Amino acid sequence: MEEPTTFERHVYKNASVYHYMKISLDLENGKRSFSDAQFKQLIISALKELYGEVGAAFPFDLLKFDPSSLKAILRVYNKGLVKLWSALTLLGSYQNEACAFRVIQVSPFLLALSGNSRELQLGESLTS
Repeated sequence: MEEPTTFERHVYKNASVYHYMKISLDLENGKRSFSDAQFKQLIISALKELYGEVGAAFPFDLLKFDPSSLKAILRVYNKGLVKLWSALTLLGSYQNEACAFRVIQVSPFLLALSGNSRELQLGESLTS
């Protein structure tokens, strides 16, 4: 007789080393242009304000930045996700102007940030 087939279930808990964050910056007057270097420096200053000089040396990458909408995609090590997220959340001003970072999406997979069901527009034809 044949032996019954056995199934094994393997679960990998977050095999990724990084997390990816899609963020946006909201400014009080809404009329300011940033270069990618200025945007990254703003994030570094948020880390420095909350965690001091050690926080300012925190490693993260600005993978993509759209200066027109002030949206960006960041890559951060898993162990530093909470620190970066808290520094972005608690930043309240930039050059004496009220501002706020909004965390739109967070995922261990970059591909997951390519689509957002909250921005999905139904009813459009696929051929147009």
